[in-house]
Amino acid sequence: MLISFCIFGGFKQVIRDKIISFTGHIQITKYDLSNSYEEIPLSTQHEFFQKAQNKQIPHIAHIQTFSRKAALLKTDSEVAGAVLKGIDKSYQNHLFLANIIEGRMLEWQDSAYTNEIVCSKKIANALELAIGDEILCYFLQEQYRVRKLQIVGIYETGIEDFDDKLVYCDNKLIQRINNWEPNQVGGFEILVQDFTKLNPSSRAILEYLEYDMYLDRVTDMYRHFFDWFAMLERNVVIFLAVILFVAAFNIVSVLLIMITERTEMIGVLKALGARNKQIRRIFLFNGLELIGKGLLFGNLLGLGLCALQYYFQIIPLDPQNYYMSSVPIQWDWQMIIFSNLFTILLVPMILLLPTWFVTRISPIKALRFD
Repeated sequence: MLISFCIFGGFKQVIRDKIISFTGHIQITKYDLSNSYEEIPLSTQHEFFQKAQNKQIPHIAHIQTFSRKAALLKTDSEVAGAVLKGIDKSYQNHLFLANIIEGRMLEWQDSAYTNEIVCSKKIANALELAIGDEILCYFLQEQYRVRKLQIVGIYETGIEDFDDKLVYCDNKLIQRINNWEPNQVGGFEILVQDFTKLNPSSRAILEYLEYDMYLDRVTDMYRHFFDWFAMLERNVVIFLAVILFVAAFNIVSVLLIMITERTEMIGVLKALGARNKQIRRIFLFNGLELIGKGLLFGNLLGLGLCALQYYFQIIPLDPQNYYMSSVPIQWDWQMIIFSNLFTILLVPMILLLPTWFVTRISPIKALRFD
């Protein structure tokens, strides 16, 4: 049970953090019927952005700007399509840093834009590029433009939605290409204070938006992942229910065997005047002792194996299938304590069933039992 909770929590946490590191919890953009990456700009002078920056809107922990632009990346021998995502100093990159496998994140300049980019390992391999290499970036519009950019970082998530196309660059670069003002951006990314309350938080934030501003939650943008989490959660519940049933059945079986082996002892105790309640209590305490030992060794073994995997990544995974290189572990102590308490409360109740068999034993037949 403990290993199941820790691994399932780890899977959810790792994949969710990877997604959120690229999108935030909520994205605000101008409402547009087009699905292209040619965005209608929003102004950072907008009342909503200013209030969110000054922590005047509830539920918002942080707000940052971004812009997107489709482009072609070209080397001497290869060409690849990509989507450049422009970010600035307001970008909280502590989650994204976990995805970087080579190099570093962008470094900002006060006046001009930086020509640095961070691309995925998949794009770098396709274009046969490495850290420090330069690449030509073509922006196809009414009058196409070309910029020479340098790779300073390479990331890898295993998630095709990001690795296939997304390249990070300076937001000022996209502003320059689009002929935008310095205060114009493609949209806002919001990190809420409590992800578990994302839906009520998004409804509250929606009240501050104008009619032409569109709010998109990460759970809607990547619904297939969060539906997968829900399916896994159902499977874990079924799996744990089976484990509890088998454990309870085994304990009942053990206690019934103990009672059967001590039938003569039960007969002697009854002949000496012991009541059924007293005899049942003997076997109940014996069963509780078994449960106590089981919980002790089960916690030591389960948490010990989880600790080995957490610190040494003993069990590897294929990133192409699981989006991570090793089995993840999340220490959800609230769930660990709850599972122990639930077992302590449930199994003793089940132990009352086999001890009831004591009341059906006749002293005379018990003394003759062989």
